[in-house]
Parts: sequence; structure tokens; C-alpha cells
Amino acid sequence: MAQDTVGAVLHMLLIYNCERPEPDDPAFPEALARVNAFAEECRRRGVFVSGHPLLGEDTASTVSVRDGKALVTDGPFAETHEHLGGVYVLDCDRDEALELAALCPLAAVGSIEVRPVAGVPGLDHRSS
Repeated sequence: MAQDTVGAVLHMLLIYNCERPEPDDPAFPEALARVNAFAEECRRRGVFVSGHPLLGEDTASTVSVRDGKALVTDGPFAETHEHLGGVYVLDCDRDEALELAALCPLAAVGSIEVRPVAGVPGLDHRSS
């Protein structure tokens, strides 16, 4: 697992089956305020790494390479009833990641999968 010197581990909070209001929806400002308050709580705790909503699966493409040739298909790879709607990356231990997942307002309308990020020796994770 990706671990720092004090034992914290990067965790991804994968947000599934969450319908979020569009900006022109009257419910949008309140939903946005709740999500921003959650991100601020993560920042206050010093664990926030990043958070990103995803566009719908109708915007997805799946790439596979077979016999040296790239095959691109529209949509997600697997037919599933669960739709990945966004992610947060947090630098904390499992207990805190689970606690924060329960505090995430999106857990009330969908589900949050909490998964540690694997550390692979020699893999370059740098962003720049």
C-alpha cells in the first residue's frame, strides 16, 4: 500500500449510484454546499488529496489492446447497475477513511467504496 512515514495510507473513496442535481436544478446549491463542506472537513483534517466528479457513463470510452491493436468502444467496459460517479483521494488510515466516507453527503443517496491505494515498488506516481 502507498504509505508515508507516519502510517497514513492513501485511500480512494469511490462514489457509486449517486444522482447529483444539475446546476439549473433548484436542489443544486444545497447539494453543492454539502459536498464543499465535506471537502473542507477533509482539508481541515489535513487528509484531502483530491476529489473529482465524473461525467456520466454515456461519455466513457473503454480501451483494450489485443494483438498490438487498440480497440476503443463507447461506454464502460462492463454492463453494470452500479455507476461510478466520482472519487476522493484521502491520505489517512482506514478508520478515518471509513469515518469520512460515512460523513460524505453522497453516501446518503448512493454508496461509497473505500479502498486503499496499492504501493508498487518502482512505479512512478509523480504528477510532474
